[in-house]
Amino acid sequence: MLVVIAVRLIEERGKAMTVSNIDAPRFAQEPLEWHGHAHSDRVDPDEIAVCVVVGRTSEFFDFFVYAIASVLIFPKLVFSFVDPLTGTICSFGVFALAFVARPFGTVIFMAVDRGLGRGVKLTLALLLLGGSTMAVAFLPGFSQIGMESVVILALLRIGQGLAMGGAWDGLASLLALNAPEERRGWYAMMPQLGAFLGLLIASGLFAYFATYVSAEDFIGWGWRYPFFIVAALNIVALFVRLRMSLTPGYEKLYESHELQPATVKATVKGQGHTILIGAFVPLASFALFHIVTVFPFSWVVLFTSENPGWFLSLQMIGAGVGVLAVIASGLISDWVGRRVLLGVTAGAIAVFSWFAPRLLGAGDESIGLYLIVGFALLGLSFGQASGAIAANFPSAYRYTGSALTTDLAWLFGAAFAPLVALVLASQFGLVMVGVYLFSGAVCTLAALAVDRKLAVQIRDR
Repeated sequence: MLVVIAVRLIEERGKAMTVSNIDAPRFAQEPLEWHGHAHSDRVDPDEIAVCVVVGRTSEFFDFFVYAIASVLIFPKLVFSFVDPLTGTICSFGVFALAFVARPFGTVIFMAVDRGLGRGVKLTLALLLLGGSTMAVAFLPGFSQIGMESVVILALLRIGQGLAMGGAWDGLASLLALNAPEERRGWYAMMPQLGAFLGLLIASGLFAYFATYVSAEDFIGWGWRYPFFIVAALNIVALFVRLRMSLTPGYEKLYESHELQPATVKATVKGQGHTILIGAFVPLASFALFHIVTVFPFSWVVLFTSENPGWFLSLQMIGAGVGVLAVIASGLISDWVGRRVLLGVTAGAIAVFSWFAPRLLGAGDESIGLYLIVGFALLGLSFGQASGAIAANFPSAYRYTGSALTTDLAWLFGAAFAPLVALVLASQFGLVMVGVYLFSGAVCTLAALAVDRKLAVQIRDR
C-alpha cells in the first residue's frame, strides 16, 4: 500500500523526473521558486532538522530494540542449545550481519533511486526495515523448530541491514549544506540526537517489561511488544521523509546541490581513498558506541546478579546525558572546529579506555559512573562524527559517497564491537576491552592526521 502511495505521489508531481544514466550527475545551478518566494538554493534548516531527527530516532529505536533482545532474549530463545555465554556470543555474531549487509543495501537501493526515484527507494527500504524488525516478534524458538530458528533470525537481521543501506535519504547532507556557515556544528549534531532518543525509548520499554512482567511471561511474550511498536514509528518516519523528499521544492534543492545518486562503481573509483579515510575518522566514537550500550549490558546480565531492568534504567539516564553532550558538541564545534573536537574527544576516549574496565567491574555505583562518563564522551564525539569527511567529496559524489562512508564506518567501528569485547572480557578480563577501545581512538587520531593532508590536497587542486 505504501509503495503505491509513493508511486502516485511521484506521478502527481508531473512525471517530470528525468532518469540519468551517467555515472556522475550534473545539474544546472538555477534559482528556486518555493512557497511563493524566490530562493537561491537555501531553505530553513530547522525544517530539515526536524525531519532528520524523526527519521534517525525511528532507525535507532529499531536498532536498539534488536540490540537489547540480542542480550536478553535470543541467547535463551534461539541459542538455548548452548550455555548462556556462548549463546550471547552467537547472538552477537548474528547482530553483526546487519552491518555486513548494509553496504550491499546501499548498492541495491542506489540503483532503485536512480531508476525509480528517492520516494520509492525510501518507501521500499523503510518497509523492509519495519517488516524485518516486526517479523522478529513472531520468531519461534529453537525448542519449537530447531536450527531453522537461527536461520530465520539471521535472514531477518540481514534484511534489516539491507534496509538500513536504503534508508539513506541525503537529508543530513542537505541540512549541512543549508546551515549557516557559523552554525555548521550546531546543525551537524541534530541527526545524531536520534541515536540517544531511540535508545531512551527502547530501554524504557524493555525496562518496564523486565521489571513488571514475570520472567516466564517476559521470555514468552513481553519482549515481543517493542518490535510491534517499531512498525508504527517507521510509518510515521516514512511519511515525514516522503513529505520532505517528494515536494518539488526539495527535489530542486537536491538537484541544485547535485545530491543525486552517482553509481557506486564510479564513486568508489573516483573517491575510494576519501571513503576509506572517512570511515576511520569516527572509529573511536563508533567503537565506544557499543562499548557503553550493548557490551556492558551483556556483561551485567551474564556476570552479575543485577536485574536487567536496573541496568536499562541506568542506560536511560546515560542516554539523557548523551543528548546533552550531543547538544554541547554543536556549540563547541562551532567555537573550536569539528576536527579539533574530534581529536580531543578521541584523546579523551583513549584515557577513558584505561580506567573504564575497573569501573565496569567494581559494582553498582562504579557502573553508573562508567555509563555517565562513557555517554558524555560518546555524545561529544558522536555528535560531530556524521559528515566529518563529507566536505571532501566533490558535489557530484557527495550523496553516494556519504552513504558508503557511513556504511563502512559502522562496519569497521561498531559491527563486531560487542562480539569482540565480550570474547576478550570473558577470556582475558575486562582490561582487554580497554585495549580494544584504545586501538579505536588511535585509529581516529591517525585518520584525522591523514584527512588533514587529504583536505589540503583537495583544496589545492
